[in-house]
Amino acid sequence: MGWKVDGILITNLTNVSWASGFTGSAGMLAITADDAFIGTDFRYWEQAKSQSPDFELVQMGRTAEFVHIDGLVKMMGVDRVGYEASNMTVAAYSDLNKKCKDVESLKLIPLNSRLEPLRHAKTKAELDMIKKAAKITDAAMAAVNDLAKPGMTERALAWELEKHMRENGADGLAFDIIVAAGPNGAMAHHHPSDTKLKEGDTIIVDMGAMLNGYHSDLTRTFFLGNTPDETFKIVYDLVHTAQKNALNNMKAGMTGQEIDALAREVIEDAGHGDKFGHSLGHGVGLNIHEGPSLSSMYDKDINAGSVVSVEPGVYLPGWGGVRIEDLVVVTPDGPEFLSNCPKTPIIPV
Repeated sequence: MGWKVDGILITNLTNVSWASGFTGSAGMLAITADDAFIGTDFRYWEQAKSQSPDFELVQMGRTAEFVHIDGLVKMMGVDRVGYEASNMTVAAYSDLNKKCKDVESLKLIPLNSRLEPLRHAKTKAELDMIKKAAKITDAAMAAVNDLAKPGMTERALAWELEKHMRENGADGLAFDIIVAAGPNGAMAHHHPSDTKLKEGDTIIVDMGAMLNGYHSDLTRTFFLGNTPDETFKIVYDLVHTAQKNALNNMKAGMTGQEIDALAREVIEDAGHGDKFGHSLGHGVGLNIHEGPSLSSMYDKDINAGSVVSVEPGVYLPGWGGVRIEDLVVVTPDGPEFLSNCPKTPIIPV
């Protein structure tokens, strides 16, 4: 990646987990061509030995904060050490630089690109974990048609869905569940409230399970009632058509801009371009939002093996919104679905 360094210091905890398997809340890695060290404090010594057996443990005192980082850097025994500039504060760098002045040959080099793109293409083990998280999410989402009832609050439905995922194997939530009924659906990231579901409401449900640190993401939009109104029919069909156009034509090697346009142009042609204000999708893995991005601003190629959400939406103030999202892994031949929950929007009452 053009770093021109003899070793790298990894301090971003998500990157630490990805590179070593360590899941503690305090730790850092120092890696050279010949050695790999993991530094952490007393709370995690045994955990680090178990989760990161290929790394030599450096026992740091108190807590493994930046104050201890100079010892780890000096142990590397190399001249040019690259550090994650995007993760280190100016104060931490200044302190580290000052403490390392006694090693005359040592130079601290800000990495000219981030490590995160190395995480875009998922390994088989990572894909297997995301698939399991997605399966748990699918099952919970499929239960919405039975769970949602007039008079139930958004908050109560969100709680039932959280219980469903946890009872079926999730370690936790990928993010706070979104349940947005009626006009609340015009807010893309509405927090569940005591608003009661009522007949004739659209209901956006957006949720994901987390399993062993890996996330899933899924959105479905429902209509609570026997006969959807004309607005729901038109907007739902539009969003669904836009999503299908993206899913049917996207593949590895296209840029994020090109894939985003596959859905955006459908919505724009229908006159609702200004009501689709977010990107088409984002990467999902150890973070719920990570690279790559399916966005009009992302002009880089999407690599095979990347896991991304595909989630167009249209939001109409005063009425509500429709968003449909599936999780896929990008391949040279098109997307492979990780989400398999049916799209059954009508909830009869």
